[in-house]
Amino acid sequence: MSNGRTEIYEAEGYEIRVLGGARDGFHDLYHAFLRLSWWGALATIAVAYLACNATFALVYLFMGGVANARPGSFLDAFFFSVQTMGTIGYGTLEPSSVGANLVVVIESAVSIVFFALATGLVFARFSQTRARVAFSERVAVTPVDNVPTLMMRVGNQRRRNNIVDARFHLTLMRTTRTAEGVTIYRTVDLALVRERAPALARSWMVLHRIEPGSPLAGETPESLAAAEAELTLAVSGIDDTSLQPVHARHTWTAPSLVFGARLADVISESGNAMVLDLRRFHELEPTRPTPSFPYAARLEREQAGRDSVGR
Repeated sequence: MSNGRTEIYEAEGYEIRVLGGARDGFHDLYHAFLRLSWWGALATIAVAYLACNATFALVYLFMGGVANARPGSFLDAFFFSVQTMGTIGYGTLEPSSVGANLVVVIESAVSIVFFALATGLVFARFSQTRARVAFSERVAVTPVDNVPTLMMRVGNQRRRNNIVDARFHLTLMRTTRTAEGVTIYRTVDLALVRERAPALARSWMVLHRIEPGSPLAGETPESLAAAEAELTLAVSGIDDTSLQPVHARHTWTAPSLVFGARLADVISESGNAMVLDLRRFHELEPTRPTPSFPYAARLEREQAGRDSVGR
């Protein structure tokens, strides 16, 4: 049995190494192709096309039988293969033997399959709709109606586009110990004030109230850091332009949770107009500590940024 391979993934503030993972193999080529960038996908098709023609060029070079081709010329054999596969047929080079004609028949059949596959792969990539969802850089923890509340902001980055029937799913993962003393990474769901939005546009606030019974009840910044806590928000819905399902997710580690701050307001009014200021999408504002929530965030960087803009 193979020991597999080592996989390395970069996360926020740390690295994940997977040992002994199974190799993808050729059965996952389609999935691997869909994960490529557009430039990578087009380059893969181009390389496969050139490699296929080079293979047939070697066959023609070995068998001969290509009229008007220079003896031993790989370039002439390659150009003849390209003309055959592309059904160009300039008439200068042509098969002149039974063997060369048989190879032409095989290459013609291969070209039909190749171009069909290439067209299907390009269409599969072109028809994909990927979500462009922005997540606030940090999560604010502050009282809302006298209840400590997690605040995070999400938004659809596409203009004149909505994610219809958007659904939000927030989970907390942290290190815990069982009664037997075994360390495990436990994941629990966090109930949201509102788990669905009729349409997700440029900005939406996701809230979790830390009430009695919440997995975060009684937690402090120090306890969350010690437990290596992570918050993961998953967003799914239907793109109202392509009518296809889209999804996105983001993970915040414990240092990204800021106690004693709130997300800045991005909506204001100016005369008869409503102003949505996305420049404040990630901005935090400190809140006053209270006897029940004695936290005060230090936001020197945000304050310095506002001061520089004011000057």
